[in-house]
Amino acid sequence: MRKILIILPILVLVSLFALFGMMIMRGEKAPPVSRLVGQTAADFQLDSLNTETPVRLSDYAGKPIVINFFASWCTPCRAEHPVLMELAAQGVTVIGINYKDKPEAAQAFVDELGNPFIAIGQDQNGRAGIDYGITGVPETFVIGADGKILTNWASPLDQSIVEKRILPALHTPLAQD
Repeated sequence: MRKILIILPILVLVSLFALFGMMIMRGEKAPPVSRLVGQTAADFQLDSLNTETPVRLSDYAGKPIVINFFASWCTPCRAEHPVLMELAAQGVTVIGINYKDKPEAAQAFVDELGNPFIAIGQDQNGRAGIDYGITGVPETFVIGADGKILTNWASPLDQSIVEKRILPALHTPLAQD
């Protein structure tokens, strides 16, 4: 009986380690799709990072766009930045929303890494982030010409995600409406 009491906890621990190991080996799952996909994107009016003209989603109505929430203090935002630069180089309209960040830090970030954004809005109080239900930064949304959210990605973009999720959404008939 005493042997069973000693062996049983060891077997349970070994089983748990094996289960966790299997979960890790299966790889990272994609972040969940926003509950807002399919709904009209919330309009916003934000102070611009580098112009006097406010940044409004409604100013881009009628054409598909990508909205990217980012911050200078966000290491994954720095990692995805070359992907955003490539999207912009391909002619994709990308709007940046600088989330809860100091304007001077955001400007330094863009000055250092390049500016893929047609406009950069300042969301210092996080209101636009709340309206879009973001879970953190970076987070990216594709908005169709009709103003509906076609897809989102709640993690750093990489070329694979752009090819599998962002570009297909931009090129659907719904995006072109």
